Amino acid sequence: MNFSSINDTSAVTGNQRDYFTRAVTNNVIVTALCIAINYINSTLVHTFRKHQMFNTNPRYILFIHLVINDMMQLILSTLLHILSYALQTISVSLCLILLLLAILATLNTPLNLAGMAGECYVAICLPLRHGRICTVRNTWILIGVIWTASAFSILPDLFILLATEPLHFFHSKVFCSRDFVFRSSYSLKKRDASHIVCLVLVWLTLLFVYFRILFAAKGATADNKKARNTIVLHGFQLLLCMLTYVRPMFEQALHYLLPGRFPDVRFACYVLVQILPRFLSPIVYGLRDQTFRRHMRRYLLCKVRISNQGTSS
Repeated sequence: MNFSSINDTSAVTGNQRDYFTRAVTNNVIVTALCIAINYINSTLVHTFRKHQMFNTNPRYILFIHLVINDMMQLILSTLLHILSYALQTISVSLCLILLLLAILATLNTPLNLAGMAGECYVAICLPLRHGRICTVRNTWILIGVIWTASAFSILPDLFILLATEPLHFFHSKVFCSRDFVFRSSYSLKKRDASHIVCLVLVWLTLLFVYFRILFAAKGATADNKKARNTIVLHGFQLLLCMLTYVRPMFEQALHYLLPGRFPDVRFACYVLVQILPRFLSPIVYGLRDQTFRRHMRRYLLCKVRISNQGTSS
């Protein structure tokens, strides 16, 4: 009897140790990835701020908005991930604020990709009208429209929550996940419908732009090839973004294939859905664009300007 109790205690202690080790390892990996990606992204933002040529170019303004949006989304998702291990449950009110900001940033991404694709289309297929259509003012108006559209998509969920949940729910603690907070069936149906409409519109925009550029006059030029490759990368980014909407089904499929590996499956899905898409944004423009790459290199590697070196010598 005593021997059995000792075995049970050892098993519990071992499970707790395994859980603690896994939690620390996962959080260290996630935090390291977040810092590394946001270091690159902050270098892009610094490069954008330092050079006037980027501040007046609609293409780079949309790109840097995507980068800042990715930084915000990555910080919030990493914070929520760490809280899920450290505290497991937090106040509904605090969770609601974090979730709303994270959802807004997530919804902004496909809309921003559609806007960038539209700018590519105007630049390649309507070059004579590009200067009149794609102005700095119109670009900031488009960014405002993106945030407004995302807000209108999430506000109904907030109103449904306020209307259907009792007051004491907002003073309680929950596991901070969208499904545990916006748990009304109306929210689930509205969410699915809005996701489908948004993704269909963005996909139609990307396909329209890609084929128009593909069949544009002088389709063999370097600019056209680069524009087509950029649209393909936007499409790949969008595919990764779509994993957010099919994550529950994706996790269920992995649970079926890997029974008993729930923590590992959950962590792998988190990295694939939340972190990997944020890693692509710096590559699409920051590293592929020669002009941007030339200016950001010295900031990324913390180099001193050549001109300053010459002056000091």
